[in-house]
Amino acid sequence: MTDNPLRQLPSVDALLGREEARGLIERFGRESAVEALRAALDAARRTILAAGPDADAAAVLSETILAHAGAFLEIRSARTLRRAINATGILMHSGLGRALLSADAREALDEATHGYCTLALDIDGGRRGPRDSHVDGLLRKLTGAEAATICNNNSAATILILNTLARGKEVIVSRGQLVEIGGSFRMPDVMAMSGAILREVGTTNKTHLRDYADAAGPETGAILRVHHSNYRILGFHSEPGIEELAELGRQRGIPVVDDLGSGALVDLKAYGLESEPLVRESIAAGVDAACFSGDKLIGGPQSGIIVGKADIVARIKKNPLARAFRCGKLTLSAMEATLRLFLAPDKLEERHPLYRMLSLKLDDLERRGQAIVTELQPALPAGMSVNVEDGEAQTGSGSVPVETIPSKVVALRLKSGESAGLEAVAKALRQGRPAVFTRIHKDALLFDLRTIQPDEDQEIIEAIKMGVRS
Repeated sequence: MTDNPLRQLPSVDALLGREEARGLIERFGRESAVEALRAALDAARRTILAAGPDADAAAVLSETILAHAGAFLEIRSARTLRRAINATGILMHSGLGRALLSADAREALDEATHGYCTLALDIDGGRRGPRDSHVDGLLRKLTGAEAATICNNNSAATILILNTLARGKEVIVSRGQLVEIGGSFRMPDVMAMSGAILREVGTTNKTHLRDYADAAGPETGAILRVHHSNYRILGFHSEPGIEELAELGRQRGIPVVDDLGSGALVDLKAYGLESEPLVRESIAAGVDAACFSGDKLIGGPQSGIIVGKADIVARIKKNPLARAFRCGKLTLSAMEATLRLFLAPDKLEERHPLYRMLSLKLDDLERRGQAIVTELQPALPAGMSVNVEDGEAQTGSGSVPVETIPSKVVALRLKSGESAGLEAVAKALRQGRPAVFTRIHKDALLFDLRTIQPDEDQEIIEAIKMGVRS
């Protein structure tokens, strides 16, 4: 055998003749397999050169190089968008996909993607039809609106409405409603993209109806109310109700638009939370158009929903931007199934994941937590403890931002009180399959049982066992 370890490296052709390489070609294709083998050979060369005369000959064995090539291909081919378990206690976690789709919505997605689907065809006439017809009737029934349409998110909905009604004209908005939403998107920027001109009125904490009335004139294209979303003004604060704004709009012949943000179809008071503005109430107040997210309190896929008066919605549908912002079959199929859940409100807590999580009883969460603790305790290292404790969950995504929901958490602690070890466990959990996202609070790694689904409890147990061993 030569003294130069580099000469022991097999050629790419020699490696391709091995049975293991044929398996890689079968799974990943010849081009990718060759690329991976070359990368593995380059890594072996670097290892040998770094080690110098003391290079380990085992590093250049064909089996080792093939194993490295296989690992390279496995990592590269792994999907980055994959299933995760939400143990954070944030029910609508934007980073984790926000709304948890219902079984009905997942079934609808499966049916719509199994083959062709009736996206834009009328079954009775066999002719092409509007794709939002799948949700139009449901939205009209659930909100009381004359007409409805859907686009890809609520920012797009706002742009569509303002571009249609007020391009080149002023839109009157209270200074206290010029919010910034997630990802640094600001309402003034969204309005500017629509082509409308922002006309601020009032102050941060107080805006009066007379402020809107004084600003209204021939150059006014719309009056806009914006839901405060992810913050609240407390104390010395007031602003006109949507009924007052709608009446002012009628008197002056100015369209009134209500950007509701989360867009509640049911009253959250039933779950012990502060109420979010109800879509039906805005429509009843007489607004010309209202828009809201489909993936927050509605619990569907990411989308923006527009409801309102028939002539206004018809104009919005004809806007060329409507095509740019339109939804595809995946969104429409899941949204139709999600909206149908609200037709049976007495079954909502049973069939809708968000409202099921909101309605969970603390005693049930405690029992689940104790079962997890009982199975985990024998598997934990000596320096670690686990207990069920009181916790606080949140709705998330800007809905009911100042309120928390009583919950129960499984708390993992290091007896030494060090946090670095817990951070290592949290990282190992995120890297697992499924990925588990939790939170560290003070000296504990917390797993909130309100957002962990009941059929995920055993997965959480196995993930923690692996995480503490990593």
